[in-house]
Amino acid sequence: MPEGTAYYLTAAVLGMALLVKAPGLLRRWRSPTVRAVYALLVLPCAGFVLSAPPTVAAVNRFTGISNFSALLVHCIMTAYACASLVLLGYWRGESGDLARTRRRVRVWQIGCCVVIAMLVGLFALGDVPVARPRDFDTYYAATPFISQMLLLYLLAYVAAGVATAVVCWEWFLDISRKVAHRSSTSVDSCLRGGLLVLVVAALANVVFGSFKLAAIAARWAGGDWDALNEGLPPFMSASGMMIGVGLLVPAYGPALIDRVWQPLVDITALRPLWRLVSSPANTPNGSIFLPPPWYAGPEQVLLYRMTTIHDWMRELALHCTDDIREQAYRRARQSGAPEREAAAAGLAAMFTAASDARAREVPSVPDQGAGAVAAVRRAETEDRDLLVSISRALATSQGRGGAHRPTAYRRTHTSCR
Repeated sequence: MPEGTAYYLTAAVLGMALLVKAPGLLRRWRSPTVRAVYALLVLPCAGFVLSAPPTVAAVNRFTGISNFSALLVHCIMTAYACASLVLLGYWRGESGDLARTRRRVRVWQIGCCVVIAMLVGLFALGDVPVARPRDFDTYYAATPFISQMLLLYLLAYVAAGVATAVVCWEWFLDISRKVAHRSSTSVDSCLRGGLLVLVVAALANVVFGSFKLAAIAARWAGGDWDALNEGLPPFMSASGMMIGVGLLVPAYGPALIDRVWQPLVDITALRPLWRLVSSPANTPNGSIFLPPPWYAGPEQVLLYRMTTIHDWMRELALHCTDDIREQAYRRARQSGAPEREAAAAGLAAMFTAASDARAREVPSVPDQGAGAVAAVRRAETEDRDLLVSISRALATSQGRGGAHRPTAYRRTHTSCR
C-alpha cells in the first residue's frame, strides 16, 4: 500500500461526508450549530491530510521550517476537540438554556485559543532541526519546550475526548429513558446509534492520546516505546471514519429509514397480497394500471401497490361476504390470536373468497358487501398498516395449505345463481 494511503482514505471519507452536508451547511451558515458541524468535518479531514508523511515532507519543504507540519496538525486537532464539545453543547442546549449554552461554548473556544497560542509559542521556543514525519512526538519527547508542547496538546486532546464521551453517553441514556415511556421513532433510533458511534470514536481518541503519552513517558524514563506510537495511524483512521458515520447517521438516517428501508420492508410484507391482486384472474386484459416507472423509488412503488390493492378491494366489494370474515375472525380469536391479527385474518379470508367468486364469475348480490366495507373501515381505524396485516395473514393461511374457503361461502353464492 502506498505511503500515507490510510490517512488520505480517511480524509476522503470525511470529505464525502462534508460534500453530502454542503448544501445544508451553505443554506444555514448563520447557525452556530451548522458552523460547528462544518468545523467538525473540515478539521479532522485537514488533520489527516497534513499527517500523511508525503504531505508532511511537502509542507516542511514549502515553508522552509523543519517539522512545521507537526505544529499545524497539533493545532488543528486541538481545534477539532473543541469543535466536538461545541457541537454537542449546541445539540443538547435547549431553547431556555441558550444563553448558558453560549457562555459555556465561549469558554471552550477561549480555552482552545489559549492552548493553540501556547502550542505555537512553545514550538517557536523549541529546537527541532531534524525533520521527523513519522515519530516527531517520541523523537523530541525530551527536548525543552517541545516536551511541554506535546504534553499540553495531548492532555487537552484526552480531556476533550473524555468530555465528549461523557456528554454523548449521558445524552444517549437520556433519550433511552424518554423512549422507554413512548414509542421509538426513526429519529430516536438514529440519534442513539450516532451517539454510540461518537462515544466509541471519542474513547478511541482518548486511547490514542493515552498511548502517545505512554510512549513519551517511556522516552522520559529512558525507554523506547516507539513501536506503540508507530502503530497508532490505522487506529486513528478508524476513529476518523467513525466520526463521519456518527455525524451522518443522525442527520440522514431517519430519511433513509422512512423513505427507503421502511417502504422496502412494507413492499416485502405486501408480497403475498400483491401476488393475489396481480394474478391473471384479478387483472382483466392483463393489467389494472400502468406500472410505476423503472426509476421509481421505494416510496413510489409502495404507493402504487397500495393504491392498486385498494382499488382491487373496492372492485371486490360486491363479492365480499361478511359471514366469511366473521367465521375466520372467530376461529383466529379462538386459537389465541390478538384482536388485530384476528381482524386481519378475517379480512384476508373474505377477500380471498371474493376473488375466487369473481374468477368463477359468480353473480354478485346487491348490498351484499355493505357489512364487509364497514368491517374494513373499522379495521383501518385500529390498524394503520392494515394492508400489511392482511398480507401477513394471507401468507400464514397459505403456509397452512392454502386460504380456507368456508362452507358459508358455497351456500351463499350457490343460492345466488
